[in-house]
Parts: sequence; C-alpha cells; structure tokens
Amino acid sequence: MENLLPHAGSDLMIALDIDGTILGHDGSLSKRVKEAIHAHIDAGTRLMLATGRGIHGTQLALGQLEMTEGVAVCSNGAISLGLGETFLPTSVLGGREIIESRSKLRRLDVGSNFRVLSYSTFDPREQILLLHEALPEALLAVEELDGPRRINRAFPPGELSGPNLVLPVDQLGVENATRLTVRATDLTSEELYAAVRSIGMEGVEYAVGWSAWLDVSPFGISKGAALEDMRTALGVAPQATVAVGDGGNDLEMLRWAEYGVAMGGASPRVVAAANAQTKPVDEDGLAEVLESLY
Repeated sequence: MENLLPHAGSDLMIALDIDGTILGHDGSLSKRVKEAIHAHIDAGTRLMLATGRGIHGTQLALGQLEMTEGVAVCSNGAISLGLGETFLPTSVLGGREIIESRSKLRRLDVGSNFRVLSYSTFDPREQILLLHEALPEALLAVEELDGPRRINRAFPPGELSGPNLVLPVDQLGVENATRLTVRATDLTSEELYAAVRSIGMEGVEYAVGWSAWLDVSPFGISKGAALEDMRTALGVAPQATVAVGDGGNDLEMLRWAEYGVAMGGASPRVVAAANAQTKPVDEDGLAEVLESLY
C-alpha cells in the first residue's frame, strides 16, 4: 500500500502520535526515529504531531525533537498549533478561516514559536460526577486552553507535565475545558474501557490509551477530525495521508489515513483499525515506516 503513496515531499502528509510511537514509554527518543522525522521535514513532507498531550506536554516533546515547523494537534484534536511559519494554514489560505464547523478560530499568540490555530471546549461537570461515582478511586484532571490543570489528587510521577491545582472533585469542572482525563491505577486499560462503556456517557468523545488512562473530549473532536481539517486547509489529497499510533485515542486517526500503521504491541482494537503493523517503539518501528516513505 505504501508504494502507492507519494514520496517524501509536500504532496505527502504524515501524522504521528507521540507517546509509544515517537517516544518510548519511558520518554526516551531514539536517534534513528529523530533522524527519520527530520529527513521528512527537510524534504517538505507535511509532517505533524497528533497527541493526547496538552500544550505544555506537546512543547516538551517538540523540544526533544527539535521540531520548529509544521502542525501539532493536541488534546486529542481539541487544540491545533501552528509551528513557526512554514506550515501555518492561515498563510496557506491567505488568512481565510480554516475551521468553521468544529472550532472557533481565535489565532491567539501563546509563544514565540507557535500559536493556537483552533480549539474546542466543553463543560465536563456531568461526566466528572458520573466517572467519580463509578470509579471513586480514580484520579481526575481537567485542562483548559491555558492556566493550571485541575486535579483531585496527584498522578503517578512523570505522567503529567506543567502546573497543577489540587481541588475537591466538585470544583474540578469548568465551562471551557479542552480535556478531562481519568487515570485508574488499579485497573488495566481494558477494564477501564469496559467500566466507562457501562456508564453510558453522552455528548462527548472518549478513548482509552495503552495504560488505564481515559481522555474525554468535546463531541465531534478527535485526532482524525482535526487532521482532516488540516489536510483540507493544506490541499493534500486524501490518498496521500499516513498515520502511525498505538493507543485507543489513535483509532479515528488510523481510520482517517489512507495508510494507517499500528505500533507493535498495540491492542487488538488498534491493530484492527490500521492497514499494517510495525515493530514496537523500542525497536524503532516508526523509523522503519518513515524510512520506507523517503
């Protein structure tokens, strides 16, 4: 299938998950993976990150990658960032609005090397109460576009980046959240997925990652939906799209791409959503995919 895709260059769009795909589960970055990513950036490939991380966590990954141009889809599609000037969809479209259906475009300057292209929010208070009642021991976190993350208790070390504010569960909710995260340290990912399905949450999107980590997003928002907005804005053909990921929040992205690749070790649900499977992250599976597309 990859033989039918364009070679590295502006006709090709590649979307990459971060944790478990680019970075190892310990946060490590392989030299080979980094070199493969930069080879595509140098060739002009429309390479972009697509992650469940918020802005702060995405910035840390961008720093590791030394990536200063392109697009980063954050918070599972709720936020899209333009990096530098090269791939800013606003410049591609001559300043016209990119996203009209799912997001309110505000072009907020939030840093010297990127700016917010689009974002979507929701009020998670109903979901917080449902989840806390069903999973009283679970850790909860609510993120907004900016400001400290609201949590009910401390998460395991290394799992969250950026400032946090500890609050009672009934004070976690805000009207303009970009993501609600649930961490069940005593459950497996499949057990958490089954528990959440039994709750019957409505009006939101949710996905379970490789660990017992649940992300809840605004309705209609996903990595795949945000990437489709970017693909349309950049004028890339639907048949020239590649996505690589390993978690439940990558399902829509893998189905969206013409050629979706699941990482080695991904769950059967993720593998079933992909066209192919590569080696695990600690065996440079992503590098093999990227190198095949030079």
